[in-house]
Amino acid sequence: MHSSWIIAVVVVVAFFVYRWWSGRGVNKLTGPALEARLKEKPTSIEVIDVREPHEYKGGHIAVAKNIPLGQLDGKLGSLPKDKDVVFVCRSGSRSMMACNKAKKAGLKSIYNLSGGMTAWHGAVRR
Repeated sequence: MHSSWIIAVVVVVAFFVYRWWSGRGVNKLTGPALEARLKEKPTSIEVIDVREPHEYKGGHIAVAKNIPLGQLDGKLGSLPKDKDVVFVCRSGSRSMMACNKAKKAGLKSIYNLSGGMTAWHGAVRR
């Protein structure tokens, strides 16, 4: 019984270390900050929603383009290099994976929407 608690603690600690490490070098953007950027300089930012099409159709940020995470590798080369790219998903986990893929592909100005669509209070298009 004692060893199973130790294993559980090690797994939890490893998970949080991984989450911290995988997010290094990725900028985070809050919903209100993204709203402000979209109002101030809408052409300087590209919003990519990495959820599945049925999730996207259920409600998305109006200017967001849908590129599901599973298709992102093949489309990273088409993302603009002269704009900030913000990745969005439901909670922020898949979009963080997208940020890491974009970072490995050489994109420099990438952001993860903190909390994803669950934290977004701006307008939603269906």
